[in-house]
Amino acid sequence: MPSKEFIAYAVDELAKIDMIRREDVLDATHIRVKKAYPAYFGTYGRFDEVRAYLDGFSNLYCIGRNGQHRYNNMDHSMLTAMEAVRLMKAEETDKAILWSVNTEEEYHEQKSAK
Repeated sequence: MPSKEFIAYAVDELAKIDMIRREDVLDATHIRVKKAYPAYFGTYGRFDEVRAYLDGFSNLYCIGRNGQHRYNNMDHSMLTAMEAVRLMKAEETDKAILWSVNTEEEYHEQKSAK
């Protein structure tokens, strides 16, 4: 699908679920990137710096596995999306709740010792 059509489709879908009004969309960009898989090595120890930088954009919500570069299951990814919608509707600016999904230790897989 060409970018212009994809953007129109996205705007229509968001308007259908009353998340936005079409007339409020001033601009849109569609960028295609190859899917990146979360890897916890290299400079991942500095991820908090990246997170702080990204959270500085008021209209950017990092959600899901690829948005947070974190190994989230689908339920956790959906929870981050639901929290992002709640933040937008409430016009809240603190995005910490997005990053707190899937931080409970009982959800994390353990590497087995062999």
